[in-house]
Amino acid sequence: MAIPVQRYKRHTILGDDTSPELIYLKREPGHERTYTLEEAAAEIETTGALSQEDVIHVMKSFVRRLRIILTQGDKLKVDGLGTFFTTFCCDGAQEEKDCTIRNIRKVNVRFAVDNSLRLVNDSIASTRGGENNVQFYLKGESETSNSSNNQPGGNNDDDNASGGNDNGGGFIDPAA
Repeated sequence: MAIPVQRYKRHTILGDDTSPELIYLKREPGHERTYTLEEAAAEIETTGALSQEDVIHVMKSFVRRLRIILTQGDKLKVDGLGTFFTTFCCDGAQEEKDCTIRNIRKVNVRFAVDNSLRLVNDSIASTRGGENNVQFYLKGESETSNSSNNQPGGNNDDDNASGGNDNGGGFIDPAA
């Protein structure tokens, strides 16, 4: 299934109304879904040998163990998914004696995706229709204005059938 995107105008320097405006793409609001652990477990149950309760138990155990590993300052590498690790933000000090652990003001959990999970824009990928390719379509783009499957960012016939309404294209002006 393709992901709907829309065009919008934005100043190149945010907050500076004199900077030139450029046109960018962003995801169409309201077209993504947040899965709960229970919903994902129900879908895993239909394709695997584990029950929904087993999947939920394993995932909750995974999160508990991940928390312990990260609070010890270690990393967790999950093959096919990526690596979880921590970083922190620290305020600088002029004197060495003033630079203490109390200068650490924020601790972050980071995630580095595994190469096998990296996603690619299908319209510019060297292998079309690959397993990690993501298809996008311009929401509201007319089929007659850009119907070629070979043009980057273009609509194909499947895209309009998957929910794109044909309202003639255009821009979203955040100032309006």
